[in-house]
Amino acid sequence: MAELSTIARPYAEALFEAVRQEQGALEQWAALLSEMAQVADLPDVREALATPTLNNTQRFEIFSGLLKTPLNDKARNLLNLLIANGRLLLLPQVAEQFDLLKHKQEGSAVARISSAFPLQGNELNQLVAALEKKFGLKLEPEVTVDTDLIGGVRVVVGDQVLDTSVQARLARMRDTLAA
Repeated sequence: MAELSTIARPYAEALFEAVRQEQGALEQWAALLSEMAQVADLPDVREALATPTLNNTQRFEIFSGLLKTPLNDKARNLLNLLIANGRLLLLPQVAEQFDLLKHKQEGSAVARISSAFPLQGNELNQLVAALEKKFGLKLEPEVTVDTDLIGGVRVVVGDQVLDTSVQARLARMRDTLAA
């Protein structure tokens, strides 16, 4: 999977550099790339775009026709470039790389929080505040419930993992006892 990120990174960096000075452009592009990534990730779309009998113009028309957001010239150019280079299906990775660049500039990051039980309201706010202090970043939480954790939370911020789940503690105890 790292290979796809490596291929997608130059596209995301070029787009980021082209739009970062424009007022509000980063948010608009992040939303547009997210929409494009969702469309590109659909199995039917992937299958249709892989049809060898389609030319690049047809691929562009099919893909752009599936988007709700109207495309400006830069978006059309990006799509045409990705299609011409056979990289259209890399849009999920391009969107991910773009988001990483956007968050880095803003001094923020996405915190993927897995919890054994639903986190809401004050409990979530307290956890996010503690995590922001620990990581030194403004965090945007994405919370999922994973009952396999038994208790506690697992937090992923970028490439850092903080695992205080009961599942992780039991695994550490098992490893210590087996050693």
